[in-house]
Amino acid sequence: MKADRIVIEENGLYLVLEVTDEKEVRLLHFAAQPYREGAVAEKHKPGYRLLELQLSGEDRAEYHGRTHRASYPGLRMIFAGHRDERNLLGRKLEIILADPVTGIGAVQHLQFYDGVQVVRSWVVLTNNGSDPADVEYVSSFALTGLDKEGKQDRDEKMRINIPHHGWQSELQWRRYSLPELGMSHMKDRGSKRVSCSNTGSWSAAEHVPMAVLENMEAGTSLFWQIEHNGSWHWEIVEQADTLTVLISGPTEHDNHWFVRLQPGQEFTSVPAAVGAVQGGFEEAIAQMTVYRRIIRRPNADNRELRIIFNDYMNCLWGSPTTAKLLPLIDAAAEAGCEYFCIDAGWYADGEWWDGVGEWMPSAERFPEGLKYVLDYIRSRNMIPGLWLELEVMGINSPKLKDTDDSWFFRRHGKRVKDRSRYQLDYRNPQVRAHADEVIRRLVEDYGVGYIKMDYNINAGIGTETEADSFGDGLLQHNRAYLAWLDSIFARYPELVIENCSSGGMRMDYAMLSRHSIQSTSDQEDYIKYASIAAASPAALTPEQSAVWSYPLREGDDEEVIFNMVNALLLRVHQSGHLAELSPRRRELVKEALDVYKTIRQDIRESLPFWPLGLPTPQDDWISLGLRSGNKRYIAVWRTSGEQETVDLPLHDLKGKSANIRCLYPQGYEGSWVWDEVEGKLQMGLPGPATARLLEIRIGE
Repeated sequence: MKADRIVIEENGLYLVLEVTDEKEVRLLHFAAQPYREGAVAEKHKPGYRLLELQLSGEDRAEYHGRTHRASYPGLRMIFAGHRDERNLLGRKLEIILADPVTGIGAVQHLQFYDGVQVVRSWVVLTNNGSDPADVEYVSSFALTGLDKEGKQDRDEKMRINIPHHGWQSELQWRRYSLPELGMSHMKDRGSKRVSCSNTGSWSAAEHVPMAVLENMEAGTSLFWQIEHNGSWHWEIVEQADTLTVLISGPTEHDNHWFVRLQPGQEFTSVPAAVGAVQGGFEEAIAQMTVYRRIIRRPNADNRELRIIFNDYMNCLWGSPTTAKLLPLIDAAAEAGCEYFCIDAGWYADGEWWDGVGEWMPSAERFPEGLKYVLDYIRSRNMIPGLWLELEVMGINSPKLKDTDDSWFFRRHGKRVKDRSRYQLDYRNPQVRAHADEVIRRLVEDYGVGYIKMDYNINAGIGTETEADSFGDGLLQHNRAYLAWLDSIFARYPELVIENCSSGGMRMDYAMLSRHSIQSTSDQEDYIKYASIAAASPAALTPEQSAVWSYPLREGDDEEVIFNMVNALLLRVHQSGHLAELSPRRRELVKEALDVYKTIRQDIRESLPFWPLGLPTPQDDWISLGLRSGNKRYIAVWRTSGEQETVDLPLHDLKGKSANIRCLYPQGYEGSWVWDEVEGKLQMGLPGPATARLLEIRIGE
């Protein structure tokens, strides 16, 4: 069978598309290695589809089970042309497809980015037919042949890295073989899928929307992230005697989503970033880190990395008053903090959880007025901040009198309620006007320069209001909220808005391409926080990763040191009763923040690595490193256990001389021995619950 090819080599990525005489389009190859002729057998090529698309009323093929492969009209789509151009970001490829039966057209977009081995992929559907078309599934990216490199069976050579996630237990990466997940290679295709899916408005309720797939024999990795702040889905399935990954936004079978396209209407799928590298997990994350910095809204916060004090965690716990805040403000300023954020509770006299929504300051908590405290923060050379939760309204909010049902998510005629809050619908112009006025008042009237934007509910499958499905209503709202956020940053470009959803429950790059900083967790135990902090640069750039450091009222020096090391390679979210610490322990906080100010210019351009592998809460020893030029910064935690030393493999430094010093703390016990021949650093710490931050300078 004759076929034409579109062959692309760009930024270390190799892509091969084949168009047959029958105008079938096959994506034969997307990898960090050139295509090897004969790697795909002719009989298997029909399974290498560029796109999966399922419409209501259309057939399915094969024993597909719950997988989204073998869809119609996906199987019927034919080539209708392509565009290969360049824009300000890099090369842009568009493959145009059409269904001759329904008239549905699809454009597969592949945006390359100069200098990085990642593309952003999405699909635009257009109903060019005469009848409505109900879309139940559309892939944003589909690739078959994930395991075609190498001779070993996929059961032996393939490993999938999945970031499990939960409240106060974020970023729990685990690495699996496919048989460990129940997918053994027993046939050329099967109905089993390895999948992750999120349904609801917490995009990272159980998993961060990303994964890394390694081919251990070939020494290559494929990786992806779904850039969406709501429901999403990815799955790995078997077809054409190889593995296929299908990446998408919400689906009907998994997420209660479908959309009806009237003749002439368009739908754009959720974008996904997909990349490939020669190397393993760390090489994949390095490329993703570079890409994340490219797509992020340019902002001063990610260049300056100013230190934030927030009064919530292991401190005021959402009950601020003028009397409580003033000594904290003084202590934070003396320690070297640069923002001071007043967290929850500033808007209510007493219990506030179910009454949020009006966002007017409490006169009882602030007899002199909230602005008095905010001005005092500024007088101490810090930028004042406030906590908000602008996507909800409490069921007892005084603001409810100004609203009606159109403001809120509804299902089966009832308002959606979760944890005593209603979900606001940002498609409603009155909701956006309300949110606009709250931000205006805080920024222009109160002089706020930092907002901690929290989000403590999950609105579930969506809303029925002006939507084809519950999931369609949620997707529309998700996009409307992002558009509103864009408008706020356009109006107040210097305003810093922290992304927080009960900690890290909305850790995605739809949000993080806009927000400069992300709360990683609500974890209250500083020892348990170490594994979360160390794992965080795999899911977001180090300079966006806000980690709490909260020295306790009663503790020893090592407790303060451990707390501070948790945050020193990321973004410092300082808290704790600093004014009540002993002078020595308070000095340890200041020493750490002084060190941070000397290294933060390196953090913003660094790439992460993990000498002991990705951490788990069960590990006795944890380590995170950052590479910056000829320097390596390495945080080491000893959380528990009897082992007094640990060997840190640093293979890229093998055979190199290294100057090693302890950056933090000074004058405390700890040992290190560099084995130049083996490329190994032996680290010793005095006991459990201790930590140190090292600097390595290569060739000095």
